[in-house]
Amino acid sequence: MEENTRNEIKKKIILEIDKTEKSIVEYKEITKPTAPDNAIGRVSRMDAINNRSVAEAALRKSGEKLIKLKYVLTQINEENFGLCAKCNRSIPIGRILLMPQSRHCINCAS
Repeated sequence: MEENTRNEIKKKIILEIDKTEKSIVEYKEITKPTAPDNAIGRVSRMDAINNRSVAEAALRKSGEKLIKLKYVLTQINEENFGLCAKCNRSIPIGRILLMPQSRHCINCAS
């Protein structure tokens, strides 16, 4: 892989890490418990519980993505960077730029 391409991917990974860290902060704020003394109706409380569950799932996914992004960033200068971890074929650059945390080609990811 060319050095320019690696640098472009590295910039993309750093941007994704920053964006994901900001999302995690937002999701943590959303998932804070609602105080029982808040005077909201029963339906509104059920809505809040449902929204909180969705935000907690998004928080978990964002945390997993952040771990993967940080790992990929440490591997960017390795010889086998850009190769599928399963079949060892080259991962298309478009996929790497779209999902830099992915370590598998499209065929092996599905």
